[in-house]
Amino acid sequence: MPDLDLHRLHLLRQVGRSGSLTSAATALSFTTSAVSQQIAKLEHEVGVALVERHPRGVELTEAGHALLGYADDIDRTIEAARAEMEEFAGLRRGQLRMGAFPTVGASLMPDVVLAFRARYPDVAVTVISLRRDGLLERLRRRDIELTLLWDYPWQRIDDDDLTLVRLTNDPTMLLVQRDHPLAKRGSVRIDTLKDQEWIVRDEHPVADVLRRVCRDAGFEPRIAFAANDYQETQGMVAAGIGIALAPQLALSALRPDVIAVPLAGAPQRRILLAHLANRRLSPAAKQATAVFQSTAKRTQSLHND
Repeated sequence: MPDLDLHRLHLLRQVGRSGSLTSAATALSFTTSAVSQQIAKLEHEVGVALVERHPRGVELTEAGHALLGYADDIDRTIEAARAEMEEFAGLRRGQLRMGAFPTVGASLMPDVVLAFRARYPDVAVTVISLRRDGLLERLRRRDIELTLLWDYPWQRIDDDDLTLVRLTNDPTMLLVQRDHPLAKRGSVRIDTLKDQEWIVRDEHPVADVLRRVCRDAGFEPRIAFAANDYQETQGMVAAGIGIALAPQLALSALRPDVIAVPLAGAPQRRILLAHLANRRLSPAAKQATAVFQSTAKRTQSLHND
């Protein structure tokens, strides 16, 4: 048996409801002849008569009534599918899975999630926090649809598999004890810091930043303490063990006894939003991208003020 034509099944439903080929044709904006031809083709497809013609109209045969039951089920299924797809398209349901790295997971990402949920409360939001390589792996495995990434001028992300949207630049700040002579400076040049002791996060991108800016200024940094995270870094700075560098977005919870001073000429890292170039974004991810951009713009304005 050939595949059944869904449009002809829909026609059969209308004929069965109206009891007339002419009435069915009027309801569907067809000619009576076209309806008659389509019913004849449907009968040919199924191999049995579906309609009995009478002077005052038509009646469905027993086979026609049986097929009409299936046609009703198919129409209800299609309507349910259409309604569910409209819910996804209208963000009245669905899921958004995203990735973040720790410093933005404590600063930019919470603001994005709050803003997105306020607009689309019926979409479930999941966020995972990993280092950059882990985020890229999850993105390629399609465990997440969007992820935040970062890069520096000497280590740009260059990957044809990714679509990257630059959200903001994250400047490098100098952290000093509140009573430190540099605490009241509007900005500090790195070449004035060659006699300082440094707190650094060992095997972390900020350690690479420190080495590069110091070497460009003609000296090697003297490391007084290797910290595990930025909170420990701040603690050692507050204790007067040394000074440190940190990205501005890593300082959402700055201690009251630590001052962040702009570092003149220091490199800025780019904060990027990434997704797979060959993956069509869901409606939720498209709207989330807009939320990321507006939130990042607002955050940058607050820092500039």
